[in-house]
Amino acid sequence: MAHVFLRSVIALALLVTSLGLQTLPSAAQGVVKAQYGDWQMSCDTPPGASSEQCAIIQNVTAEDQPNVGLSVIVLKTADQQARLLRVLAPLGVLLPNGLGLNIDGKDMGRVAFVRCLPNGCIAEVAMDDALLNSLSNGKSAIFVVFKTPEEGIGIPVSLKGFGDGFKKLP
Repeated sequence: MAHVFLRSVIALALLVTSLGLQTLPSAAQGVVKAQYGDWQMSCDTPPGASSEQCAIIQNVTAEDQPNVGLSVIVLKTADQQARLLRVLAPLGVLLPNGLGLNIDGKDMGRVAFVRCLPNGCIAEVAMDDALLNSLSNGKSAIFVVFKTPEEGIGIPVSLKGFGDGFKKLP
């Protein structure tokens, strides 16, 4: 079941991610269930699953480099045992440096990339209560990807609606 769930979340990430990592194409609008501030709740029933699985998603681009974007995906696992923050970054990022996160000016650390797909690389972290509270109560986050060991690109992500959206995840 966990393998099917992982495949479905990756499929969902691919569905909401176009070549430029932009917003949902019109053909995919049927999966959007609700809007919470700057976050969209998208749901899908993967093949073989008995129930619908949902995630809150935000697609963003760097202010000074519109070709560098991220899809930020937050979900609860089907067994309700874990809360995941998954970020799809563009190909070409420096993998060993990982993905950095800053919330309201506070450095939250870095997380490693776990796999690359044809349209981007995925970093993932299980959210503990402290991270969930920071995201729910914060105003803005900056995700940092690296082109070189010295050059980080900060990509702002609004946290407006995050807490409400997360509470509504089934």
